[in-house]
Amino acid sequence: MSPQDDALRHTAHPGEIVGVSEDVWMEVIDKMDQVYSDLLQYEVALEQKNAKLEESQQFILSVLTSMSDVMLVCDRNGTIQDANRSLEDFCGRSADELRGRSIFDLFADPLAAQEARRQFFGQGPKEVHDCELPLRARDGSAVPVSLNCTPRFSAVGKSLGMVVTGRPVGELRRAYQALHEAHEDLKRTQQQLLHTEKMASLGRLVAGVAHELNNPISFVLGNVHALQRYAGRLAGYLETIHRGAGAEEIDAARRTLRIDRILADLPSLIEGTIEGAERTRAIVDGLKRFSAMDRDEVEDFDLVEVIERTVRWVCKTAREGFRIELALPPRIALRGSPGRIQQVVTNLIENAWDAAAQGGRPPTLRISATLEAQQVKVCFRDNGPGIPAEVIGRIFDPFFTTKPVGKGTGLGLSISYGIVERHGGTLTAENPPAGGALLVLTLPLGGGGPAAA
Repeated sequence: MSPQDDALRHTAHPGEIVGVSEDVWMEVIDKMDQVYSDLLQYEVALEQKNAKLEESQQFILSVLTSMSDVMLVCDRNGTIQDANRSLEDFCGRSADELRGRSIFDLFADPLAAQEARRQFFGQGPKEVHDCELPLRARDGSAVPVSLNCTPRFSAVGKSLGMVVTGRPVGELRRAYQALHEAHEDLKRTQQQLLHTEKMASLGRLVAGVAHELNNPISFVLGNVHALQRYAGRLAGYLETIHRGAGAEEIDAARRTLRIDRILADLPSLIEGTIEGAERTRAIVDGLKRFSAMDRDEVEDFDLVEVIERTVRWVCKTAREGFRIELALPPRIALRGSPGRIQQVVTNLIENAWDAAAQGGRPPTLRISATLEAQQVKVCFRDNGPGIPAEVIGRIFDPFFTTKPVGKGTGLGLSISYGIVERHGGTLTAENPPAGGALLVLTLPLGGGGPAAA
C-alpha cells in the first residue's frame, strides 16, 4: 500500500476528533456533571437568598406600615423617594404621588420650608433632633411636627440622602400629659400604700403603747392624789394661822398635820410628776412622729432611742415568750426621718417574730449594731427556720408574702426597702450558716458622725 493510501485510511471523518481517547471523554462528561450540579446548588442558594430578601422586605414594609410616626426617605437634593402610610394619611397623598416631589413642598409655609432647608441641608445632610416645624395636613391646616433627620450612606460611605421621621406635637403633648398623670397617680398610690402599711404597723403597736403610757400616767396620778391630800392639810394649817391662833395651837396643828413632812415630800412629788409628764410627752411625741402622714422632713435623731422605743412597744403587745436581745452602742447619730426609720425597725421586728414563732423554739431576736467608716450596720438575727432559698430573692418585692391569706399584705419589707434606699442605705437578707434569718440594715451616719456615736 502506498503512503498516499495509508494517509487516506487515517483521514478523520467529518465531526470526529482525532486522537481523543474514551477516558478523555469520560473526564469531560464528569466535569459537565459537576458544573451542572454546581449550577443547581447555586440556583437553590439563590432562591433561598431571594426568599430571605423578600421576607426582609416584607418585614420592613410591615414595620413602616405600622409606624404611627410619619416617615419619608429622600435623596441629597430633598427629592422624596419613599414614604410610609402614616405620612400618606397625614398629608392626604399616596406614596406614588409623593415620590419625585420635593420634601419642602410638605411644609405649611415658605418660612418653614426655608428653615427646614437650613436645618437639614445647611452644610450637606446632617443629623437633626426635635426640630419643630409646621407641615400641611390633609385638611389644609398647619400642624406643628417634631422632626428628626438622619443621613443615610452607601456601603462605601457615599451620602445617599436622609431619613426624616416626625410626630405631631399635639400627640406628643397628649402622650406627655398622660404619662404625667400616670406618674402622679402612681405617686399618690405609693403614698397611700405607705400610709396604709404605716397605720397597720401602728395598729399592731397600740397595745404596747397603751401599756407604755399606763406607767407614767399612773405615777403622775398617784403623785397628784398625794399632792391633793397635802394641799388639804396645808389649807387647814394656813387657816389656823390666819384666824390669829396662838403659838401653841399653831405648833400643835403643825405637828398634827405633819407639815414638816409635807414640805420635805413636796420637791420629790413635784419632780416625779414632771418626770412622768415628760415620759408621757415623749411617748406621745414618738407616736405622733411615727403615725404622721408626711415624714419626709429631715432631722437629727438617735437610732438607739428609736430601736429601744420600738422594742418596748412591740414586746408589750401580744408577744408571749418573745425575747429580744440588744447589743447597741450608747448612741448612734443619724440624719433623716425618725418616724420612717422606726417603721422599718417595726417591720423587721414583726417579721422576725413571725419567722421565729415557726421554729419550734422560744422565739428570740438579737439586734446588734457595729459602727464602720461613715456608716452603721444593724443586724436583725432570729432563731427561726430561715428564708427558703427559692424565695430569698423576692422577699423585698411588692405584695410578695409567704403568710396565709389575710395574715399579711406583702408590703412591709418592700416599703422598708424603699425607705432605706431613700435614706442612702441598704437592706439585705441572708441565711447564716448557724441557722435562722439575718436581715442587715446599713445607714450612713449623720449629725454628730462616728465621734458622737
